[in-house]
Amino acid sequence: MAEWRVSEFEEVRELGRGAQGRVALARHARTGTPVAIKYLPAGADPAAKAAFRHEAQMLGRVDDPHVARLYRLVEHEQGTALIMEAVEGVSLKRVLAEHGALGPEASLLVLKGSLRGLAAAHAAGVVHRDYKPANVVVRADGLSKLIDFGIAVWAGESDRSGTPIYMAPEQWRGGPATPATDVYAATCVFYECVTGERPYRADDRMALMGQHATAPVPADDVPEPLRTLVLQGMAKDPSHRPPSAAHFTSELDRIAVASYGPDWEQRGVRALAVAAAALAALFPLAAAGLVPAGAGAATAGAASAGTAGAAGTAGAGTAGTAGAAGTGGAASGSGGFLSAVGGKAGVAIAGAAVTGSAAAGVGVYAATRPDDNAAVAAAPTPTPSGQRMSFGGLSVTVPTAWRRTALTDVPGDPQGNYWVSTPGACSPKTIGQAPPQGRDARIWQNNCPGFLVISEPWANDGETGWNRFRLNQPWGPETEAFRDCPHHGDLNGIGAGSDRERPARSATTPLGTRQAEYREFRLRCVFMTGARQFQPAGPSYVQRYWYLAQPRLLILDEWSTPDLDKILAKAEWS
Repeated sequence: MAEWRVSEFEEVRELGRGAQGRVALARHARTGTPVAIKYLPAGADPAAKAAFRHEAQMLGRVDDPHVARLYRLVEHEQGTALIMEAVEGVSLKRVLAEHGALGPEASLLVLKGSLRGLAAAHAAGVVHRDYKPANVVVRADGLSKLIDFGIAVWAGESDRSGTPIYMAPEQWRGGPATPATDVYAATCVFYECVTGERPYRADDRMALMGQHATAPVPADDVPEPLRTLVLQGMAKDPSHRPPSAAHFTSELDRIAVASYGPDWEQRGVRALAVAAAALAALFPLAAAGLVPAGAGAATAGAASAGTAGAAGTAGAGTAGTAGAAGTGGAASGSGGFLSAVGGKAGVAIAGAAVTGSAAAGVGVYAATRPDDNAAVAAAPTPTPSGQRMSFGGLSVTVPTAWRRTALTDVPGDPQGNYWVSTPGACSPKTIGQAPPQGRDARIWQNNCPGFLVISEPWANDGETGWNRFRLNQPWGPETEAFRDCPHHGDLNGIGAGSDRERPARSATTPLGTRQAEYREFRLRCVFMTGARQFQPAGPSYVQRYWYLAQPRLLILDEWSTPDLDKILAKAEWS
């Protein structure tokens, strides 16, 4: 049975699917305006339907250039749909993961744009409650927009919902949400932009709660001119923070001009535009035919020439009519550069996210939970001939010489883990860590060509779980160097589980109709000379993996398996 679609829109592609619904990239049939549509089927549970309507109610009250807008809530006998604005850019989370700490001016610009959006929400009586880098879209022109009002509430309502890393002390206590709650979270993110680190880090939720509640504000870690902002915004008592986002914006302007000069915003825009453009080159929006006239002009080069480099018009529309393209008005509130350009529309997707064009320098951002990232489109390739191979709900067509072995030879081992062997000679196995008693050697020993498909990883203590997996770190069954170095069975690979190793490449890429996180790492081969002791040996290799959060799946390749990326892009789901 065909799935319901809003009739006025042509679906371009599905961006994501979960237990309760899906997200699609679409365009208005008459105007071609790109939008993201969140679909909830008629059979969804009542709580999901209520949350859908709640998000529409919250977002529908906010109309500001710094907030991705809701065009329409559609309720039909076959389901419910939220039609969202398309916004040009990538998530701030992705920018920080790629570039680390931003300069002071760029960090101030992110904070100011977010405060402007939060101020508009607060003026409508709405508290966002989930401000974090994943919910800020940095456009290709260097400006930003706030997205995802899924857990927003009316000011004064109480709840413990939020993202723990950025939750204010009163959120942890279940106290009332106020504008000061959002100011706290925005300042935490500002700190992360400036330093490249989160203000508080802990191994468990209770310890993190204690740090937010009682630990000193780490203002000494930021440049001296910015410490006042951090101390004010992260005050433990909400009554000691700026009374509103608008008030905090005025204080920010005063400090920024005094410390970095009257043109600090232009410098911040140029820096952010360069950072966003470095990522936008990965997303082919133009390939989807969704680049409006003029949008391709918004590149970092335009911005660095001394202007904002704002994109052309795209999908600003009005509530209730998703097709009207145009530019928004100048933002109200404090003056400055953002007031002059903040209303210019862009092309991105709030509530979904997807593809773009390297040639045009334009990217598309998808804000689907629990994660958000821009997507890398795989080049079209013929479906490979050969045999079908299945891993749970994932099915791929692979060469006939490939062999799949389930790693379930011991009672109690997790189901759904596989080793796939591929043609090629094994390297001699002369040294290396033996696996723990009863564990399959293929997890530890890597001297034969192939790759792993893991639905339940093993931790270094022999237990199972995803708690040891870190998306931006190399993967290993241990936290030390225990796997063999590919092509060198007499050496060990080092780097797995180490936060010292940064990805050589980070992207999202198709895993059939779903988008997987893709990471590449350049790892070293070493001689193990003793416990935790080694000598560099010279060779290195690439570890790459595809990670899917739902359902949990990790595909790990350290042998540069030919055409594996193309095969996975053609995968099918059942």
